[in-house]
This record gives sequence, structure tokens and C-alpha cells, in this order.
Amino acid sequence: MNDHIAVDIGASSGRLVHGRLEQGKLVLQELHRFANGFQRKGNHDYWDIEQLFQQILIGLRKAKQAGIDRCTLGIDTWAVDYVLLDDQGERLHDVYAYRDARTNGAPDRLHQHIARDAVYSKTGIQELPFNTLYQLYVHDDKQLKEASQILYIPDYLYYRLTGKRMNEATNASTSQMIHLATGQYDEELLELVGVRREQFAPLIEPGATLGPLQPSLQQSGELPHCECIVVPTHDTASAVVGVPAAKSIPWAFISSGTWSLLGMELQQPLHDERAMALNYTNERGAYSTFRFLKNIMGMWMIQEVRRLQNNEYSFAELVELAAKEQPFQSLVRCNDTRFLNPEHMIQELQAYCRERGQAVPQTAGAIARTIFDSLALTYYDYMNELEQLTGRKPEVLHIVGGGANNGLLCQLTADLIQREVKAGPTESTAIGNLVVQLIACGKLDGMTEARSLIANSFDVVSYGPRGLDNLEQVLQRWRNLR
Repeated sequence: MNDHIAVDIGASSGRLVHGRLEQGKLVLQELHRFANGFQRKGNHDYWDIEQLFQQILIGLRKAKQAGIDRCTLGIDTWAVDYVLLDDQGERLHDVYAYRDARTNGAPDRLHQHIARDAVYSKTGIQELPFNTLYQLYVHDDKQLKEASQILYIPDYLYYRLTGKRMNEATNASTSQMIHLATGQYDEELLELVGVRREQFAPLIEPGATLGPLQPSLQQSGELPHCECIVVPTHDTASAVVGVPAAKSIPWAFISSGTWSLLGMELQQPLHDERAMALNYTNERGAYSTFRFLKNIMGMWMIQEVRRLQNNEYSFAELVELAAKEQPFQSLVRCNDTRFLNPEHMIQELQAYCRERGQAVPQTAGAIARTIFDSLALTYYDYMNELEQLTGRKPEVLHIVGGGANNGLLCQLTADLIQREVKAGPTESTAIGNLVVQLIACGKLDGMTEARSLIANSFDVVSYGPRGLDNLEQVLQRWRNLR
């Protein structure tokens, strides 16, 4: 097949992207884009999972109308959230969003029964209150016992398309329930949260073929004949595949979207006491790699600010407004849990600054500048930690995803870490999704050839480091900020 479609769904939007090889380059065309977001229902936040499935079908109809009759298809989404199925394969519940407050305090309660270091030693996964481990721990016991199958979000969407059930490994690894040594679910952790191994589907690695769409979906003739291929279904795993890195140059990455994921691609996990103390994670990547990384709050903060301003400014306009402001006037610790899902992000940012005697940002530009300066300083901190933990010094930092368009943040990051930042491609997640399909089809030989193809197919903007005025004073203020 010459046509390949990536279904790439993030926390704020989704898209179907068509890719094909033309004259030695990967050429993309966006077929369909749609909004996503969790909604409050009663006292909880939920995803509209059925609407996401319908949007995939709408995108596939558009593909058919565009003349795509046969294609491969892969799906990636965010991680940790899940769907419970009953004995008939029907969904048992509304799908909780990971930012829902039901897991507040859950790690502390679970760790009364098993030590934190024991869990980290088993899984190598950083403790985040919304990891699947803690979500299942607080899920209704009766409903958990009724569940015949537990699927992660992309697994469920594949299931709706093909009728086949599986747990894809890169996504499952983020659950904090997969044992590093065995690559399988850890029985002790499952018992602690009240589930059994047979409730999970078989674990499958990226590159496997699931097969065609269900006959009921093909009957109308409105959809292409799709061969579904398992890609790295965790969007960060696909994004890292999509990094145009040269094998000969040491590199680190930031996958910059709703979250900023800063890390390195390793061949072996790193889960010693220092990594645990600094809360680094070892998520499985494609082709027997590990993504050793840190979660950073990321563009979620500016997305919420923009929403609260009734989308008066585009993201590009907010960057322009921020660039006109004095740098480093107000700073916030981005990973403070108060920013995870506040009632009002702008008021929360302002309160944080007021409580610490800083200038309180009022204008759209000043608020955006506070976020971008703080993110750049957060990247600086974690790059230093990453080097200390791995003993490696990357020569270049690749920033991929939507945040690669933020030239102000990319330049600030280069200035602080004092090395080259390469920004782009912005559609790295869809690209990583697509090249795994190409590898599975035998059109690419592996990751090295895939990354070379990506580098030759998409523009990358390079930011060289410059000097910063009063840098030591800024860093001292940042260190003192608690």
C-alpha cells in the first residue's frame, strides 16, 4: 500500500494525517482535525470517548472521498486512562480523565501497603497521582470486579475499529504496573489495586498487524479498506520515533504539547535511587528502547490561559505579546500540583506570584511571559539532572510537537542550556506513527533510516545559544523559589 493514515489524538485536539512516500520524502496531508477535551459531569471529569471514535470515522470518510481506497492505519493518544468492558464487550462506565481529582491522595494511601521504592524498583515509572495504578486503586470495586477486560484509550479505539483486543506495550508501561525485568504486569501490584492479569488484554509491541476494519464498518462502502497496524500508541512514544536525530550525535528531546516530556532515548532502563528521588520515568519506547524522561506541566498552562481569555489571541499572538515583555519578572514552579487542574489558571498563577512577593502579571503578554520564562528555567533544571543521572552530555536538544513553533521559548531554552536547540517537526507524533507503519510494511529498514527520512522531509529551525543579562541573579531567584 502507498497510503498510510495516522490517527493522532491529544488531550486538546485530534487529527487524521495522510502520509505517503514521494521521491524519497514523507509527504503529509491533514485529512481531518477536531477538538478534544474533558468535560465535567457531576463531580468528575470525563472524556467523550464515543465522540472520538465518531471523529475517526468522519476522518476516514474524508479519506475515502479524497480518493484513498486502501491504506494502513495506526492510532496514538495520551496515556494512563482506560476503559472497562463487560462480558459482551460493551463499555461499563464513562471514561475518567486523568486530571480528575479522584486520585488526590491516592499514592499516599496505596503506599501504606507497599513502599514507594519497592514500586519504583519493580516498574521504573515515576510516581504521578494519575497513573493507572492509582486510578484503578480508587475505582469502584464492584465495577472493577464486573470488568471482563481493561483496555487503554488507544486500545479501545483499535478495538472499536477491528474487534480485536490488546494492550500496546509503550502505553501499558506508563500504567506503573509493568515489571521492568519481565515486561509483564506485576502480580503483586495488580492484587493491591484489586484486578487480575486475565482482565487485561495481551501485551503487543509496535509493528504488529491487527488486520482490517470490522465488516460492519466496511458494509456502507464509505470507508477505505484499512489494514490496522499497532504503532507506539502512547503519543510521546510516537513523538520520540519522530525526532529527526542523527545517530552519531548525542541528543536529548522535549516532546512539547499539553505536557512537555524531557528526556533521552536509552537502550536500558535507569531506575536507581537517584532516578527515583528525582522522579524520572522509564517508559517503554518502540523497538526495545526506553524513554528516560521527566514530565513537565507544559503547554497546558498557556492553553488554559487562552481558554479563559475566550481564545482572544492565537498561540502565535501570545508568543508575540510575551516577547515584548521584560524577561524573568515573575516566575512559577510549573510542576507545582496547584497547576494540574485549577479552577482558574490565571488566578492561580497570579496568586502564586502574589504569595511570593513577585510582580503579579496582569496582561495577556505578562502572563504568557511568566509561563514561557518558567518553562525554560524548568527545562534548564531538568537538562542538568538528566546529564547527572545518565552521565551523558547531549550536544543538541530536539524540541518536537506544537511547542516547537514557540520561537521565544526555544531561544530561551538554548540560551539557558548553552547548546543548540533544534525545533521541529511540529507533527512529530503523527510522523512517528506513520514511519512505524512504513517499517511494518517493509518500506523502511528501521529507526535509523526512518529518522534520516524525517530529517530530509521536514524543516527544522536551529537556535544557537546567546548570552543572557543577569543570568546568575535569575538563577538564584529561581533556586530560591519554593
